[in-house]
This record gives sequence, C-alpha cells and structure tokens, in this order.
Amino acid sequence: MFIQSSRSEKEKQFHQLHHNDQLLVLPNIWNALGARLLEEIGYQAVATASASIAFTNGYKDGEKIPFDELIFILKRIVKSANIPVTADVESGYAANNSVLKENIKRLIDTGIAGINFEDSKHDEQKLFSKEEQSEKINVIKNTASDNGSSLFVNARTDVFIKQNHLSKEEKLAEAIGRGKAYKDAGADGFYPIFLKEKESLKIVVEEVMLPVNILMLPGIPDFDELKEIGVARISLGPGFLKYAINSMKIIAEKLFHYQGMEEITGNPVTTDYLKNLISEK
Repeated sequence: MFIQSSRSEKEKQFHQLHHNDQLLVLPNIWNALGARLLEEIGYQAVATASASIAFTNGYKDGEKIPFDELIFILKRIVKSANIPVTADVESGYAANNSVLKENIKRLIDTGIAGINFEDSKHDEQKLFSKEEQSEKINVIKNTASDNGSSLFVNARTDVFIKQNHLSKEEKLAEAIGRGKAYKDAGADGFYPIFLKEKESLKIVVEEVMLPVNILMLPGIPDFDELKEIGVARISLGPGFLKYAINSMKIIAEKLFHYQGMEEITGNPVTTDYLKNLISEK
C-alpha cells in the first residue's frame, strides 16, 4: 500500500541526498507519470525542468507558463510520488519581493522539497545584482521558515550564459563571488549552470563550500571524475525531454514511411505497465 511521506520528511530526505558523498543524478521530468517512472526505477528524488514543463504545455521557457498552471502541475507531481520533488521555478515569477514571498508560500503548499532559483532577468541579457539576488534568497528562506518548511534552495547563477562580456577567468571569479554571497543569504546548494571544465568545477566546489549542481552537457567530466571533484548533483535540464522526443521523432518518421510497426507492437512498455505506475494513487 502506498503511504505518502510528510512534507517535512521529504525535505529532510532531500537535504540529506546532497550530503552523503554520492552523486545525485536527476533526470528532470515534467509530469506525474515521469515522477512515478523514476520512483519505480529506484530514484530517491525527482526534479522538474522549467523548459520541459513549458514546452510540453505549449509555452516557451522563461516564465511564460502561467504560475497557476505551474502550481497545478507541481501539485499533481508531488501527489503522485512518495519521494522528494524539487521544482525549477526560474526567478520565482515575481516582480518584487512581496510577490516572491506569496509565491513561495504557494510553492511550499504544493509539497515540494526544494527549488531551483536563478539570478537571470528574463527577456534581458542581464542578471540581478549579487546583492539583489541574495536578498531574494533571504526572503525565500525566511518565508519557508515562517511556514514550517526547510525548503532546499538551489541557487542557480547564469554567469556562464549571460555574462559574455567577461573573460573566462572573470566569469569564474564572478560565479564564486555569487556562490559565496548566496550561501551567506541561506542557499543550500549552488548551480553554476553551463560550467563544465574539471579544474573550474573543482575550484568552485572548494571555494563556495555548498553542494554543487551541474548540468549534463557535452564535455563535462565523467561520473567518476565528478564524484572525485566533489560535485554533489547533476541535472539533465530539458535533456530528458529531448531524449524522449528524439525517440518519438525517430519512430514517427518510420511510421510516416510505413515502417516500424514491429517496434510499436513489440514495445516492452505495455499499457498495464503504465497503469501499474499510477495504480497506487
């Protein structure tokens, strides 16, 4: 029989997953079925990707999906799984810290155990200042605490995406400075997205002294090297959706040319398998 863990238990579990000397691999999902699939395989937590949720619901990424829709989807995902769920909430869908506070309350009420929170200004090639973002992180942590939550805040910096006027060395220094500031503001993890060089990753891990999350990209160190460096977490972002869509695209192109019937009829994923994934709900 399925027994739903409490929010506080899931939050505690999720924090611990970043401090057990194991690399936490998170193939980011976008719906309840994906969450159940990963749980059935044996994953100890699931993460969403903002791009994947947006694309699969007909929106572009960058807080284009209405916040109410995102909340509804997150509630369905959390309800479906007995493992912690961390949500990519971009910049919090908030024009100011007052709105951010209210949005964090609503996010906590979905039952999620953590969030990715980024320092990008959407529709601009700019970042919030280190001070502005630190204040936002502090607002999030205080709001969570006031509502009886130990919400895990994975502070993402987009230095390596949007600060193209900086040299490689300047980008690294800026990322480290932001990581330290975000830690002081209460962040529980640090996500220097698009950073992939081994030596730079090692420096960030040593300097920031928070669990470091990286994105699975071509050219990143292999799993053994990442564990050796001390990286705590690796995400796929929309990579899991891309993989799924590529598989669908390949078979759709075959069927379009009257080929691939045996691949569909011989698929080991049956309707009963899908039913069993969700039957406990």
